[in-house]
Amino acid sequence: MQGIARLAKELGISTGTVSRALNGKPDVNEATRQRVLEAARSIGYAPNQAARALAQGQTQSVGFMIDLDRDSATSSDNFFMGVFDGVQSVLTEHGLDLLLMPCPSGKDHRTYLERFATRGMFDAMILASVKRDDKRIELLQAARIPFVLLGRCATQKDYAWIDLDFETSVTTALERMIALGHRRIAVTVPKGGVNFGFIFLETYQQVLARNGIAFDPALVFPTIRTEIAGYEVMDTLLGLRDRPTAILLVYELAAIGVYRRLIDAGLEPGRDMAVVGLRDDPSIRFLEPALTCFELSLGDLGRKLGTALLAQIPRFQAQFSQGRTATLQPMALKQGPSDSFPPRH
Repeated sequence: MQGIARLAKELGISTGTVSRALNGKPDVNEATRQRVLEAARSIGYAPNQAARALAQGQTQSVGFMIDLDRDSATSSDNFFMGVFDGVQSVLTEHGLDLLLMPCPSGKDHRTYLERFATRGMFDAMILASVKRDDKRIELLQAARIPFVLLGRCATQKDYAWIDLDFETSVTTALERMIALGHRRIAVTVPKGGVNFGFIFLETYQQVLARNGIAFDPALVFPTIRTEIAGYEVMDTLLGLRDRPTAILLVYELAAIGVYRRLIDAGLEPGRDMAVVGLRDDPSIRFLEPALTCFELSLGDLGRKLGTALLAQIPRFQAQFSQGRTATLQPMALKQGPSDSFPPRH
């Protein structure tokens, strides 16, 4: 006997009442609802989620799309795990599940997302790895699928987003180094077309210009998030005739390679080369000297993403009435001795 039919027979009520009670409909009195739920637990009944989704037009699922490439798969980055935890902690309270959508290496983002959007597999989506001109925004807007971005793009408008405050962090790091007398400052930026890379570089150029320092494209290094990438960047810098005295790293993991190459050359990180990383991370906690970087609560970021997304889903908008979120997540300076000394000449 089917679960709902069995519950209805045992309780002496209609199958419709049982179904409405299990689905939390408001037209069932609380006493009846509790009887149904208790009976369902006693027989180990769990509703058929596929059938429920078909009947309600809801999947109770949220997709989180990220890039899955060789570099991210092999690095020790815990960024997204912390964010996932924060997002799911919010969604769970409202009966929603978070499902990961890892876009394979080399796959077009829009094409990959379209497969899921056209099948109606998610009630809403969170998109990361936001491009300068991200076509996924128009796709989801046309499909009327609620979404929020972890990041921002430079072209589309009228969408919800939360991004890290790269501008303030980059400005703070550079002004510290410039105040100590550094004039030749190298910088790493992410490879690919992610928009935060453009923001990072543009802010770098603006800070240099405000301080009367000429921009030198030879000191800009597109890179990936690995230790070896940091080692290779520093190897190139040490070979320059007019080498820099400081470097700002977009990926903190690269600091391990930077330190290693400096030590191999008989140089001292912090004194012979000032080093600043963007984000604090367990992978660099034991570097000596301690790396100046910026602290960020990944759980807090995830919770804000989850709340911003609920505000875009019609059935939750009465409870989350803040509208379309567009905000920067601050990062707090964590000072270390890695950039505390003036340049050696």
